[in-house]
Amino acid sequence: MAPDAPRVRFAPSPTGYFHVGSARTALFNWLVARQSGGTYVLRIEDTDAERNREEWVDGILSALHWLGMDADEGPYRQSLRAERYHEAIDALWAAGRLYACGCTHDEVTARNKAAGILTPGYDGHCRGLGLPRGEGRALRFSTPDEGTTVVPDVIRGDVEFPCAAMDDFVAVKGNGAPLFVLANVVDDIDMAITHVIRGEDLLPTTPRCILMWDALAALGWTTDGSVGDPGAPTPPLPVFAHLPMLVNEARKKLSKRKDPVAVESYRDQGYLPEAFVNYLGLLGWSPPNDEDEVFTRDQMVEWFRLADVNHSPAFFDVAKLTHMNGEYIRALPTDAFVEACRPWLTGSAAPWPEASFDEAAFGAMAPVVQERVAVLAEVPAMVDFLFLDTPEFDPDAWAKAMAGDDGASTILSAAIDSYMALGDDWTAAALHAATLAVAESVDRKLGKAQAPIRVAVTGRRVGPPLFEALEALGPDRTLARLRSAAELVAGGRTPTP
Repeated sequence: MAPDAPRVRFAPSPTGYFHVGSARTALFNWLVARQSGGTYVLRIEDTDAERNREEWVDGILSALHWLGMDADEGPYRQSLRAERYHEAIDALWAAGRLYACGCTHDEVTARNKAAGILTPGYDGHCRGLGLPRGEGRALRFSTPDEGTTVVPDVIRGDVEFPCAAMDDFVAVKGNGAPLFVLANVVDDIDMAITHVIRGEDLLPTTPRCILMWDALAALGWTTDGSVGDPGAPTPPLPVFAHLPMLVNEARKKLSKRKDPVAVESYRDQGYLPEAFVNYLGLLGWSPPNDEDEVFTRDQMVEWFRLADVNHSPAFFDVAKLTHMNGEYIRALPTDAFVEACRPWLTGSAAPWPEASFDEAAFGAMAPVVQERVAVLAEVPAMVDFLFLDTPEFDPDAWAKAMAGDDGASTILSAAIDSYMALGDDWTAAALHAATLAVAESVDRKLGKAQAPIRVAVTGRRVGPPLFEALEALGPDRTLARLRSAAELVAGGRTPTP
């Protein structure tokens, strides 16, 4: 690593499923590190014991691994760094940068209301009281009363925050636990972070981080873990880049409750990690020179520039992601597609007994299935008729193709006779010709004549090409299903669920 190579960090909080916005942030950090020979640090910000769960930590790690973005360093955990934070708290307290405050939210609100102050915020009531630490009092950081704090942002330019509009924020809870800004800045200095790349929702906290950074730097806080050395080099402020918000179809911020935002869900549905990463890269950035939107990870590393990220909100379009995933699926070599499908075809996730799965039968169907699915979770429904003793009938499909079609009985009977006459010539081509003859005999187009046959054999009106499906199923099972369906139709009955 070059001496001046960037050190970036991805610092999620384990308070829920891994959000697609967090995945985009991780990617852009990872890209900056990869294209410059830098270091990509993972830091788990798990100081909120009430909201954090260990399973969410595991989810972050597994999702990053699935996306191919394992960290170069870490994961570091804030919950194991309490001693270091308390060193910072003691130093800031001794320097008069923190003061104790026993005000409740209701008290602050009441004072603001009485003073005619309409905007929420702390009024500095305890700043000059000299209250001692402890006794459940929070510690507030004393912000400047005048001047402007400037956030130099690669994406947004210089963003100015008047100090008079910033209240004295709480840096330490009444129980002594550090809050986000203090812990975050201590970590970034200690870990020699050179670039802070994160979502724009954190932009309002950045001037506080800068003030905290400057206060610690003035106290001799250094990246080697020491403190109080006036001659120590001042740790340079990191480069800031606040990424655009991700929005839904209504152009509103993605909602954890209403929108599909969990990366784990997309993995479980059978999106390919390469397609997912490709799409994440387009959320606020686009390749140069109007390049195609489908590109490799290596191309993204080569082309990506942080300064080219757009500050406008980025639409997380699930339909576009799904379409792109279908393109990636179709581009796979057939053997790679078969291997990618395996988690949905074998084991407890498969909708058929494990012993029923036939590798050769699926291999024969794989090329035509590959052309028709957008996510891998759609594969079992395309081929389950091959591995179940009887097909799972879709009631709507049966009602339309069988009960609602007066010619269904005739078509099924004619198909049985035609297919029996094929003998050993049980091929897709021969089955196509035989079915075409059945269609002509009932004065129907091939597509209309196929419907009762498809439902009888597969249980659905939509699926892989019929004749390849019949060839893979074989003559005995095909004819048995046609006869069973013909008996039900003749008797006016429906399949038993």
